[in-house]
Amino acid sequence: MKLVSVIIPYFKKKIFIEESVKSAINQSHKNLEIIIIYDDFSHDDLDYILRLKDLDHRISIIINPKTLGAGESRNIGISKSKGAYIAFLDADDVWALNKIECQINYMQDKNLYCSHTSYNIIDEDGVILNHRTARIFKHFEELLKSCDIGLSTVMVDRTIFSKYCKFPNIKTKEDFVLWLKILKTGHFFGAIDKKLSFWRNSKDSLSTSSLQKLIDGFKVYYIHMDYKFFKSLYLLICLSLNYLKK
Repeated sequence: MKLVSVIIPYFKKKIFIEESVKSAINQSHKNLEIIIIYDDFSHDDLDYILRLKDLDHRISIIINPKTLGAGESRNIGISKSKGAYIAFLDADDVWALNKIECQINYMQDKNLYCSHTSYNIIDEDGVILNHRTARIFKHFEELLKSCDIGLSTVMVDRTIFSKYCKFPNIKTKEDFVLWLKILKTGHFFGAIDKKLSFWRNSKDSLSTSSLQKLIDGFKVYYIHMDYKFFKSLYLLICLSLNYLKK
């Protein structure tokens, strides 16, 4: 039974993180390490987060010296991890209890290095609002105009990560950049059409900031994909329109 490293960056999600962590602890696949990266310079919640270690011996906590952002925090967690597979879980999202087991079996059966799953969208009270269906991505162009891979659904073979394939230092869309880079290396994302994760639409989440999304969406194309200005602008418009259609 291979070790899976669960990477959880933390920034001001105190009311949700215990539920998120317990959804990892209670996975049917037991060979896990759970790495929480504390990324809040204020340290207001640090004592609370440190007490989460009492929930399970598999939990470890890394404290960033300053706020680095979710992407850089995940990179730190990956660098400290030991698992053959890396799974990502945001501090306000939740997993179905067989998520890791289903995913690792699927990846091993199909000889895949990356996969994602379908997921439910929930509100702050856990009420299901909508869902997203996972589909296979074989080429980065298929993902270029719409980020249709939920971060907390992803599991990746650790050999994928490199100086090129890592999270960039931007406030949002950092996962989108990584998925595109992985696809550009020739790997493809397998898809499990089972709702094995729950993405929480939090009011104070950076992912809900339209302005920040637009700024970082442009950076995805102009800086990280190295496209020209007008192509980047065109793709940003496509990305925004596809988001509104969802």
